[in-house]
Amino acid sequence: MKRIKRILILFLCLMLIPVLYLLISLICTAITVNKTPDESEKTATIYLSTNGVHLDVIFEKKTMDSTLLKGIPNLERTRYLSFGWGDESFYKDTPTWGDLTFQNAFSALFLQSTTLLHVTRYQQRQVSWVPVKASVSRIIQLQKYILQTFELDEYKEKQLLPGIGYTDTDDFFKAKGSYSCFKTCNSWVNTGFKDSGLRACYWTPFDFGLLNKYTRIREKEEKAGVD
Repeated sequence: MKRIKRILILFLCLMLIPVLYLLISLICTAITVNKTPDESEKTATIYLSTNGVHLDVIFEKKTMDSTLLKGIPNLERTRYLSFGWGDESFYKDTPTWGDLTFQNAFSALFLQSTTLLHVTRYQQRQVSWVPVKASVSRIIQLQKYILQTFELDEYKEKQLLPGIGYTDTDDFFKAKGSYSCFKTCNSWVNTGFKDSGLRACYWTPFDFGLLNKYTRIREKEEKAGVD
């Protein structure tokens, strides 16, 4: 009887772990950091986008540092570039939630694995993008954060993985870091915002954390008639 009781207690504890993770994640997502950056310095705009799984940050090419652009192919007709980070196998096997399986989710969250940076080229701005107004200095800081995530080769060059993009407008590069339930593709973007002094979540594994914060800002500006 005591053995059965211990097994039940262990089972309940195991069941509580994902519940606690979700609860803590939602609380940390709701907490906003860097609430009041200098409004007068917001002279530039970047964007956020999601495919329902991976959150990306997007820059206009003409605002990007040449070091960050170096090594990215087919830039001639490109106006915007998006960057996302994540688990290598998860990126390859789970481009949308419809492709999610227990195996690739478990591997990404709990097993040591390699990561990639996903870079997508756009000729024009997409209507679904959420704008983020910021100072030039903060955007430069965010670009440095992204640049430092690339895993460079012995010649200090970005390592392109040819032929594994979803379309002919995107590419994958080797990246630093390991994916986990505490460091997700979405928390990577959030950390970049947080470290750059931009409004961000205290921590979040979700894409909607940043998206909701900046969507609310845009809605307030539209109501106030701000361009």
